[in-house]
Amino acid sequence: CFGPYCPGSEFNFAGTLFMPHVDAKITLSPVPPNPSMPTGLPGGTTDVSSDFKIYGIPAIGLSVPITNTFPLWRFGIAAYGVSGLGVDYRNTDIDTAYDSFLMGPGSTAFDGFGDPPVIAGEYTQLQIMKFAPTVAFQPNEKLSLGLSVHIDYASLDLNSGSSFNYGIGAQIGALYKVNDMITLGATYTTPQEVNHQNVNDFDGDGVQDDLKLEAPQQFGLGAAFDIIPGKLLVEGDAKWINWEDATGYSDFDWKNQWVFAIGAQFKPIKNLAVRVGYNYGDNPLRVHDNFSGLDMATGMPTMSEVQGKMLPTYYYETFRIIGFPAIVQHHLTVGVGYELSNKFALHAGYMHAFEEKISEKGTTLFGQPVELESTLSEDSLEFGLTWRF
Repeated sequence: CFGPYCPGSEFNFAGTLFMPHVDAKITLSPVPPNPSMPTGLPGGTTDVSSDFKIYGIPAIGLSVPITNTFPLWRFGIAAYGVSGLGVDYRNTDIDTAYDSFLMGPGSTAFDGFGDPPVIAGEYTQLQIMKFAPTVAFQPNEKLSLGLSVHIDYASLDLNSGSSFNYGIGAQIGALYKVNDMITLGATYTTPQEVNHQNVNDFDGDGVQDDLKLEAPQQFGLGAAFDIIPGKLLVEGDAKWINWEDATGYSDFDWKNQWVFAIGAQFKPIKNLAVRVGYNYGDNPLRVHDNFSGLDMATGMPTMSEVQGKMLPTYYYETFRIIGFPAIVQHHLTVGVGYELSNKFALHAGYMHAFEEKISEKGTTLFGQPVELESTLSEDSLEFGLTWRF
């Protein structure tokens, strides 16, 4: 604990209003008449927007000293939301049967094929809350070590009702104060798996299947530079996220990700802090251009595996691209903090994630050329209260 108010106690409350803006586009190319399909297939493009939602994300934390002389011990506990993503295309033009989408309402052209839907992943919602009791140890004025137990409470809904379950993991970290100007930090978070039961019938056998999702292991490094003591603070961080080995995300072919962040705080007057930050993380979702939804040799849909269940490759791809487009890369943040007194401070901030687009081309389960596309941008408003005692 190297802050200006250590070794006192501190209570923090924060809330975030998270506002994602998601759109999807499906483009089907026409198929001319041929021996296997004498009438051919028409083409067309459909653009839809996910139902706009505002998500409230709370955070609360308490930190208190255990000892007041070296070696210093400190205890803390926090509860906070760490992620949430999903789409809601229910009651849009892509939430329908393939024949109605292609031929118009009332068509029965594909009834003999089981009247399949246009996409999988028309409704998805993942939310995760963490409860984190923490202990920190500071043996001297230079070094501080911390250990946190993470208890995850996660909810997943794939249009079959929410499935709730728990996961557990840990995070360790260290801070080293090089001098009065420079502080270095490092942290590691273990993988944390949650088994969501009865969330979706992936293989179409009439039985709801489970899906395991694992928050990946992460490793981060950071540095803080107190360039003008009490006036200007600059921080930089780099974080590696191991999506490729995380259960669930690896099943949908996410790649490892580096996230880089830089931020600055300037205090024009004693009680006022102005903050600005930038964050970049490469899109972890791989593009599978030229995927094949139909095996031309057998005339049957090609299949992809998700945790031992086989589903048509076309639906696997729509689930990845349309259902979970976690693709934003550039984030800009601004904020302010105001010290009402030595005991109370108020904080407010705004984040904008700039719009990104992902698209891939392939064929449907009927062999029709298709292009899948999603766009995503995000905004959020944050507020917070700090009470020191």
